Amino acid sequence: MLLLNATYEPLTALSARRAIVLLICDKADTVHDNPEGPVVHSAGTSVALPSVIRLRNYVRVPYRARVPMTRAALMHRDRYRCAYCGGKAETIDHVIPRSRGGAHSWENCVASCAPCNHRKADKLLSELGWILHHPMVAPKGPHWRLLSASSELDPTWLQYLGEGAA
Repeated sequence: MLLLNATYEPLTALSARRAIVLLICDKADTVHDNPEGPVVHSAGTSVALPSVIRLRNYVRVPYRARVPMTRAALMHRDRYRCAYCGGKAETIDHVIPRSRGGAHSWENCVASCAPCNHRKADKLLSELGWILHHPMVAPKGPHWRLLSASSELDPTWLQYLGEGAA
């Protein structure tokens, strides 16, 4: 479930359990129902699991200059495609190998298929004559912070995440 701030700013993805606690304790309201979603029953009440909830009170979010790099966010940035051959990506590769001083950062990591990753090993692209199919840049925007916490995006969340989320 997607958690929005009181200002409808996306905060994070929540587990169903945490979302139910927020709803029952009147700390959050349902913004987008999930008609096909499950319903949780207790002795005194039943709660339909929504896909998007919003906090009733504003929560100040500390400013972070960079989006944390996670496997899920990197794969989403590269659209699950190998940066070398364009095939289906399964692994993450350091363009400048860590054994040669390469950093574990947005600007040095790409999604890669296993055969290309194995073939490249600890070599530089110039040694192999390979090129990258897309630039290695750090993403920006609230939906990227969400992607660093969750591997998948519910299509109903897109309207709350702003431009560039799709």
